[in-house]
Amino acid sequence: MLRTHTCGELRLDHTDQEVTLAGWVQRVRNKGGLIWVDLRDRYGITQLIFEEESSEKELLEKAAELGREFVVQASGKVIERTSKNDKIPTGSIEIKVSKLEVLNAAKVPPFIIEDETDGGEELRMKYRYLDLRRNVVREKLQLRHKMMQETRKYMDAQHFMEVETPVLIKSTPEGARDFVVPSRVNPGEFYALPQSPQTFKQLLMVSGFDRYFQIVKCFRDEDLRADRQPEFTQIDCEMAFVEQEDILSTFEGLTKHLFANVKGVELEEVQRMTFAEAMKYYGNDKPDLRFDMKFVELNAVAQGKGFGIFDSAELVVGICAKGAVEYTRKQLDALTEWVKRPQIGAKGLVYAKYNTDGTIKSTVDKFYTQEDLQAWANEFGAEPGDLMLILSGDKATVRKQLSELRLKMGEDLGLRDRNVFKPLWVVDFPLLEWDEETKRYHAMHHPFTSPKTEDIPLLDSDPGAVRANAYDLVINGVEIGGGSIRIHDRNTQQLMFKHLGFTEEEAQKQFGFLMEAFEYGAPPHGGIAFGFDRLCAIFGGSDSIRDYIAFPKNNSGRDVMIDSPSTIADEQLKELSILVNLKK
Repeated sequence: MLRTHTCGELRLDHTDQEVTLAGWVQRVRNKGGLIWVDLRDRYGITQLIFEEESSEKELLEKAAELGREFVVQASGKVIERTSKNDKIPTGSIEIKVSKLEVLNAAKVPPFIIEDETDGGEELRMKYRYLDLRRNVVREKLQLRHKMMQETRKYMDAQHFMEVETPVLIKSTPEGARDFVVPSRVNPGEFYALPQSPQTFKQLLMVSGFDRYFQIVKCFRDEDLRADRQPEFTQIDCEMAFVEQEDILSTFEGLTKHLFANVKGVELEEVQRMTFAEAMKYYGNDKPDLRFDMKFVELNAVAQGKGFGIFDSAELVVGICAKGAVEYTRKQLDALTEWVKRPQIGAKGLVYAKYNTDGTIKSTVDKFYTQEDLQAWANEFGAEPGDLMLILSGDKATVRKQLSELRLKMGEDLGLRDRNVFKPLWVVDFPLLEWDEETKRYHAMHHPFTSPKTEDIPLLDSDPGAVRANAYDLVINGVEIGGGSIRIHDRNTQQLMFKHLGFTEEEAQKQFGFLMEAFEYGAPPHGGIAFGFDRLCAIFGGSDSIRDYIAFPKNNSGRDVMIDSPSTIADEQLKELSILVNLKK
């Protein structure tokens, strides 16, 4: 070993010991006859000292030539520092260097490699291997590592077996776009990279592996944003001989285990809410429960008073911001402009202030009496000092708009505390959702999700009303995981494919292997997959998952460090039987 200790472990107890450290030069401070060097590795920083009186001239000259990020080996005696630094664990000692060797010189890095850096995001992604030297980045990957270990510990204790499934699989028409891989030995045919190991984990249940999990890479060729990457990691799980409640209990246990052992947080009991309730009261299927502001429908008290915008609306609905009556006209005008942005799409915003003197002032006073406005306040459960914000329009659209406004108000009022965690199970999702573009129903989760038994007759008469045995785990408004009880018999699976618009031939070609497996004794089974990158970001208090991935892609799906994706040689294309117009 080129070192006896790391740069983060020496303390006063080591005083007078001869040690050898190796690492990167963080900073050099040269006072002429006295030189200090901060030496860094992944474990911490230790100060080295070179003194003119006690050091050879050659050693002092060598120290003076050190630059940032030089890789060096230093040997010497541990001594007590006269000027201690209580901001670092090694701040009570320093190394009086007697021997210094430069293991590798370094160019001046393109940005400062410290917690507070001068490098922009694109530059740091280009030199990601340098960015990873910064403490704030490395700590995020250390968090990821610990979460992986604790996941495996919990799953093993619950008798789950970790099984690896194939990465080169078959492309399927449902879900997001696949990444495809050409087969050289089968010209004109392609593999797909898995969006999830769904069918394989179901086959493992048929095989008798009644508890499976895998921390697995998955791939989706979709538009990117802060919480999406083309390749991402899942905690993928499946259980046999279970009902929905068994799965919710088991993975509520995993969530609590991770919070307790990684964050030191004891989670409260995870709430339950149906999809219908989430949409009615919060306008989306992943509500943030760190604050209240439930939707209140006002049709009964706001319509029929001559205000045409409300009278013609399918739904008049609003939220009550507690204690926000002090919002100024300027702030309320800014809110109105915010909801009118194309991303939100509202035509306007009505507000009513419940003043501390008991009067209510609104933007539509000429249509409504104080008695009318008091009826609004009663519906909201509003009190003096509160602010009521109201939108109107068709049901689906206005709920989405109000959901965005609710989240903004929560943020502006400081109610979305990153140190507070409110987990929620959302259950009873619709089995199918209508796609206007293709003019047919698609599976809301995937085609293997089982319908609720009592709703199966509705498949023919009212497919959109059929509920699924499906569930999502939501934390602080972020979908962390989702799953379902699966179909485990051929007839029901064929019925599902039929309602998704598959012909018998298409279903057989795509999923015949799975339906055949169901004929050999498939047990009832279900599972869940957690978005591991998102989970890490929640634990680390970040909006972006990129910081928790060692080598992420940018918003264009590019790895700017290695310049990927890139073109490949014509000879490779020919070998893979891919015909291209080379002029293009």
